[in-house]
Amino acid sequence: MLYTDDSRTTELSRVHFLRQQFAKRDNRPNMCLADFVSPDADYFGGFVVTAGHGIDAHLARFKAAHDDYSDILLKALADRLAEAFAETLHEEVRQDYWGYAPDEALSNEDIIREKYRGIRPAPGYPACPDHSEKPELFRLLDATASTGVSLTESFAMLPTAAVSGYFFAHPQASYFGVARVGRDQVEDYARRRGISLEQAERWLRPNLGYDA
Repeated sequence: MLYTDDSRTTELSRVHFLRQQFAKRDNRPNMCLADFVSPDADYFGGFVVTAGHGIDAHLARFKAAHDDYSDILLKALADRLAEAFAETLHEEVRQDYWGYAPDEALSNEDIIREKYRGIRPAPGYPACPDHSEKPELFRLLDATASTGVSLTESFAMLPTAAVSGYFFAHPQASYFGVARVGRDQVEDYARRRGISLEQAERWLRPNLGYDA
C-alpha cells in the first residue's frame, strides 16, 4: 500500500505481488517482494528509462537498404544503453537519491555480479511475473509524459529499448522466481486486484500450477 505522505492517512495506490508456493528444503522461506518492505513504514521506488528515441528513422533506412546487420546492431545497442541507463540510475539511488550506500565503491565486475545492496525487479520478470502491473507504475511516475515511453495493450513498452521496474533497498533483498502458483493464490490475487479469476488466470497463465 502506497500513501501520499509519511502520515499514511491517504492511500495513493496498491502494488500487488505473488509469493512462491513450491516446497523448499532446509526451512528456506517462500519469498515475495513484499517481504522487502516494512509494514511499519518504508519506501520503495519505481523507474522507467529508455534509449530508443530517435532510432526509428535509422531503422527505416536500414530496412530500405536491406541492411539487416545494421538494423540488428542498432537495436541491440539501444537495448544495451537502456540497461546501462537503468544500472546508472540504480547506482545514483543507492549513493545519492536515497543515499543508503554513499561510500559504495564497486568494480565493474562487482556491479555485473550485483554485489550492491538492493534490487530492481521489473514487472513481467520472475519475481513479479504479471506485466499488467506496468500501467499503475507508469501512472504513479507519469512516465509517458516524463520519458515518452508508452505501453501497448499487451503492456509492451514503446520504444522497445526501454527498461522499467521497482527499487527495493532492503539489505536482504534478492532476485528470485515466483514459479508456479496454486489456484488459492490466484483467487486471492484476483480479489486483491479487483478482477475476475478468469482475467487473473489469463495474465498469470505461464505461472499457473494447475489447469485453467
